[in-house]
Amino acid sequence: MSFASSSRLLLRSAVVQRGAPKSSARYLTPVPSTLLPSGPVNQTRGFKFAPGEWIRNAIRQRTQTSKPEGALERQEARKEAVAKGEASLFDTVQEEMSSTGGEAGPAALAKAKKAHSEHRYRTASFKISPRKLNLLSRQVAGKPIDQAILQMQFSDKRAAGRIKSMLCTARDHAELKGIRKERMIVSESWVNKVDALPRVDIKGRSRTGIKHHRYSRMHVVLKEGPTREETLLKKRKKALKRALVSAGVVREDVPIRNPRSQWSW
Repeated sequence: MSFASSSRLLLRSAVVQRGAPKSSARYLTPVPSTLLPSGPVNQTRGFKFAPGEWIRNAIRQRTQTSKPEGALERQEARKEAVAKGEASLFDTVQEEMSSTGGEAGPAALAKAKKAHSEHRYRTASFKISPRKLNLLSRQVAGKPIDQAILQMQFSDKRAAGRIKSMLCTARDHAELKGIRKERMIVSESWVNKVDALPRVDIKGRSRTGIKHHRYSRMHVVLKEGPTREETLLKKRKKALKRALVSAGVVREDVPIRNPRSQWSW
């Protein structure tokens, strides 16, 4: 209620109390006590009304009546709010952790992590031809992560530094997911081309053309796989098996095909 309306109601009630005629009093209504502002009365202006103070007092009285006094009362009120669905997110998480018997902290968050079998990562789009970037992609595919980083470290390609930093970041992220670093390999690697940027190609004799600046990005998938020692051992066994078989060795366990009916001499 505004200041002018409350003043008007107060004056009407004063006229009725001073003994105004009944003909005028029947059109006047008394002012409810709840609508009148509380505070010291000023004789010159009629009364003093401070809306901010009145709202502040009302809020303070409500909080004092609804606020529990002890810790047990606060805990019970929080549980009731969680059951009704009126609690905040932090109270809900704390109630769930206490009900399950868990502990809120890094250890509990580490236990709640899901088991990831792979990690996907990619570079941002940068200026390079997809055909040139595909050479680096084929160079790191199928290698252990440390071996792939080593290959990019000693590569002469301009984009090798960017690919090396991307592989290092992907390795750290995959390790946080729970993938073991000693068995981490670059399982898949491929290149996507981005929309080319057209520009004016100025030529001789007042002629022009359109040239396209190529952009591309590289994707990798990190998984757990065989280590470098296991790969070398597998290659050695395969090479040794091929070395034992030669053209001069006659196998006697194979049946004779198309035997002759008589002696050949």
